[in-house]
Amino acid sequence: MESKIKEDFEFAEELFAPLNEEERKLETIVRPSVGYWKDAWRRLKANKVALISLIIILLVILLAIIVPIVSPYGYAETNHKLNNQGPTLQHIFGTDAIGRDIFVRVMYGARYSLIIGFSAAAINLVVGVLYGGIAGFVGGKVDNIMMRIVDVLYSIPTMIYVVLIMVAFRAAGIGSSGVGTIVLALSISYWVGMARIVRGDILQLKQQEFVLAARTLGASKKRILIRHLIPNCMGSIIVTLTLFVPSAIFTEAFLSYLGLGINAPLASLGTLCNDAMNSIYRYPYQLFFPALMICIIILSFNLLGDGLTEALDPKHQR
Repeated sequence: MESKIKEDFEFAEELFAPLNEEERKLETIVRPSVGYWKDAWRRLKANKVALISLIIILLVILLAIIVPIVSPYGYAETNHKLNNQGPTLQHIFGTDAIGRDIFVRVMYGARYSLIIGFSAAAINLVVGVLYGGIAGFVGGKVDNIMMRIVDVLYSIPTMIYVVLIMVAFRAAGIGSSGVGTIVLALSISYWVGMARIVRGDILQLKQQEFVLAARTLGASKKRILIRHLIPNCMGSIIVTLTLFVPSAIFTEAFLSYLGLGINAPLASLGTLCNDAMNSIYRYPYQLFFPALMICIIILSFNLLGDGLTEALDPKHQR
């Protein structure tokens, strides 16, 4: 019996010959192992349009921070000798009706517009992610009640919410500059979109095996939601934030254009467009440059959002 077993386990020596050079190359790992975010960054860099949009956004942010500081002209500094002067080497965007440098004011307005956009996006990130995450993870009656509230809020146009809130704040005398009231108004109404997206992702992810494994190991519901489920939704969350920022900037510009936004002496891109409307036919450049800045910011964020959709979702790999 033992001899039979030995015969069964005897192998020819040529089966154990070392690999030759060509066979070794076949086993070589050509591409190093990378994580999810590094791989997403690699795909984003391959998208030239999205990369250029990201560079433009960073450039606008830097100009909005640096130009009002280093410029020899203040955003509220007037010079009546230069009223309504066209673009020159001294004032590359020209001056307005009371001699203020439009280039400095556009960069200053871009600063406040970006602050409002990013601040509102940050608040909506916290509120929308937590609300949608809890609704999707708990499920049942809690999910039904929470999402019916979202459906009611979502059925009413967002602009009506924002305008009514701004009018109420103005009537109550709340917010002297208008920046905080706009951020609060946008935060009250805009979080429902984020909540619905996160809730949908959570409903899919909580059925996955890694959630069952975390429960088996004794992880609490809070830990599963915060440490496991929400991080796996970051792709959708980042894309939604990228598309929300230009929406908030446009809403702020629209409110400021209607006179419900930032109060003087502060300026945003919307207030600059509003001020230029009085002389649009005689001095169209006063409207052109702030409107162009709004278009550049919104278009760059939208193109970056499209690029992030492809970069963060493996299904969109080219």
